[in-house]
Amino acid sequence: MQLELRNTEGGVVGQVKVSDALMGVPFNPSLVHQAMVMYQLNRMQGTSSTKTRAEVAGGGAKPWKQKHTGRARAGSNRSPIWRHGGITFGPKPRSHRRDMPKRMRLRAFLCTLSQKARENKLIVVEDIRGVDGKTKNLIRVLEALNIKGSTLIVTENPDGKIISSARNVPRVWTLPVNLLNAGDLLKRSYV
Repeated sequence: MQLELRNTEGGVVGQVKVSDALMGVPFNPSLVHQAMVMYQLNRMQGTSSTKTRAEVAGGGAKPWKQKHTGRARAGSNRSPIWRHGGITFGPKPRSHRRDMPKRMRLRAFLCTLSQKARENKLIVVEDIRGVDGKTKNLIRVLEALNIKGSTLIVTENPDGKIISSARNVPRVWTLPVNLLNAGDLLKRSYV
């Protein structure tokens, strides 16, 4: 497969030959969905917590005697049906973590990357170091490449100048290539 190599002015300067094993992978929606759910669940903290009737302060004594008051039987004023009582089936801290085999994660990544290439949403830029940490230069480059929408800029190594220039641009994120995954590719329109 051939991808167009562009410069920061938006012009085509050549072609990049990419292996069909990398970019010719057919899209598998169920696998990509499974990967996306995994990435979303792994981002969850699972720290929400409520107190049960045993953990709420107070409620040691029986509020009134069992019989002859004309009121309902009550053993504690921290019962879940009382005001200031415990929560019956409330959330407790837990792990939402889900795992996927490495080959399935890789396959989902390749499916998503291939789909971006087929939709012409994968843009290969020759050299983006000309932004020099200036937000206006990055905006100029994105306009020259005709990118409208959420964008993920992938660099070989973490580049401080590109990160600082993209920080103030809405809906633009940067990521080094070794941290790239199917979840990040799916969340953004352009790569």
